[in-house]
Amino acid sequence: MTTDIGVNVPFMQAVGMSKFKENCAKCHGEWAKGTDGGPPLIHNYYKPSHHGDEAFYRAALNGVKAHHWRFGNMPPVENIKRKDVAKIIGYVRWLQKANKLY
Repeated sequence: MTTDIGVNVPFMQAVGMSKFKENCAKCHGEWAKGTDGGPPLIHNYYKPSHHGDEAFYRAALNGVKAHHWRFGNMPPVENIKRKDVAKIIGYVRWLQKANKLY
C-alpha cells in the first residue's frame, strides 16, 4: 500500500496502520510522531528494550498512568480488541525501525 505522501507500507503493517489511524492517531499523531495531546511513539522511551509489546497491550486495553510525559493519564482505548492492538504494535514497531530507533 502506498500512502498519500508516497510511503510504501507493507501489507501486514498497512492493516496496523489503519487500526492505528482509527484508534491512536488522534493523540499520538498520524505517523506516531506525537501531538499536543499525546506523546510520540517514535521515541527511545518506546523502543522494545524499554517498553516491550506487553506495555502497549496494557496501555491500550487498560489505560496507563502518566510516567514519562505531562500529557496526563492515558485512558483505555474504547472497544479495541487484543488482536487489533497486536496489529497496531506491528505497525508502530515497523515505524520505529524505519526511523532507526533499533
